[in-house]
Order: sequence, then structure tokens, then C-alpha cells
Amino acid sequence: MSTPKTLLIVYHSMTGGTRQMVEAAHAGASPDTGIEVRLLQAAQASAPDVLAADGYIFGTPENLASMSGQLKDFFDRSYYGALDQINGRPYATLICAGSDGQNAARQIERIATGWRLRRVAEPLIVCTHAQTPEAILAPKQIGDDDLARCRTLGEAMAAGLALGVF
Repeated sequence: MSTPKTLLIVYHSMTGGTRQMVEAAHAGASPDTGIEVRLLQAAQASAPDVLAADGYIFGTPENLASMSGQLKDFFDRSYYGALDQINGRPYATLICAGSDGQNAARQIERIATGWRLRRVAEPLIVCTHAQTPEAILAPKQIGDDDLARCRTLGEAMAAGLALGVF
């Protein structure tokens, strides 16, 4: 009997938006898929977690037009420990943005390209339109439609891993 595939979801969240998004993806990936799903905050994740997984979802808020510092720290700590050992594995990205999230998506894509990962979905970006200091720092509430898109992404990642599509 083969061991179940593992989907690793690594994220950082300050105001709750990204956390809600990755929890929705986790919920979509978990029920009856036969896939083990690990949800780790970026500060707790490391290269052994990356090596033990068969696919990845990376979640981050957009901070100053960038991925969060904690997700970048995860990549900094894990990059060389996983380099050339995870080639071809699938990944997707969730971004909670105040404006457009595109630069954060590009940054993650560049790192994933270096790891030779295979993007299996366009970055899923939820824009909160938070533009003032008060709005940026306020707790976020992600809408049901956006959470449904995150759940669907989790379902698709789990199904792809379970079926051997990627």
C-alpha cells in the first residue's frame, strides 16, 4: 500500500485575511480526499516540511507591494535545504492584497521557479482595498465568494495529488 500524498500549506497572516483564505483551502483539501494536509504558519515551517510534501500552497498578505517578511523568511530558511530535491512538484498561491497583489505573486513565482516547482493554478488574489493605515491594520473579513474560491483551490490541489495528475 502506498503512503498518502501530502499537501503542505505554508502561510503568514497579520490581520486574519490570509489565515481565513488558507483555512478555506485546507477545508477544501481535507474531506475524504485521502490526502494528508498540513497547515503551518511560516515561522514554524522549514526545509524538512517542504521535502516531506508532494505539493504546496503558499499564502501571504501583500505587505508594501511584497510577500510578507515571515513568508520570505520561510523561503530563506528552506530554499537551499530543498533545492534540486522537489523539482516538478505542484504549487499554488493565495494572496490577501490591499491593492493588486501582483508583485507578491511574482516574488513567490520567482522562488518557485528556482525550486523548479510547477504552478498548477493562477495566483488567487483577494483584494480588500485597504489603503489607509487604519484599514490596513484592521482585522479582515474575507467574503463568502472569495472563501469558496479558496476552498475550490484546495479541493483541486488535493484531487490532483490523489489522482496523480500532478
